[in-house]
Amino acid sequence: MSTRSRVLSLSPDALDLVADRFRVLAEPQRLRILQLLHDGEKNVTELTDSLQTTQPNVSKHLRMLQEAGLVGRRQAGNTVYCFIADPTVFDLCDLVCTSLSERVAAHAQLLAGTGRKRR
Repeated sequence: MSTRSRVLSLSPDALDLVADRFRVLAEPQRLRILQLLHDGEKNVTELTDSLQTTQPNVSKHLRMLQEAGLVGRRQAGNTVYCFIADPTVFDLCDLVCTSLSERVAAHAQLLAGTGRKRR
């Protein structure tokens, strides 16, 4: 079964789950967190410093990513370390980035064509 026909045959409840996953990924700060965790686990302080935001803000986004099953956590003493629990999220990001890149290139090509003088 192709990916296209799999999506078309999902039940309404399954589609709700898919929509929930996209909602979690629809926040730039959560995407930044995933990007930072791509190279390995980080503690909350490291993420807070890298994102230049507050610890409660980072914790809120981490909680959502964890509830979605995308991020895991482990505790060592008083320090919480976060890591990617579902690396397939990067496959999805790669698909979106590739699609956007192709779309931007096509638009740039169209715009380059409009700048030519007519004879």
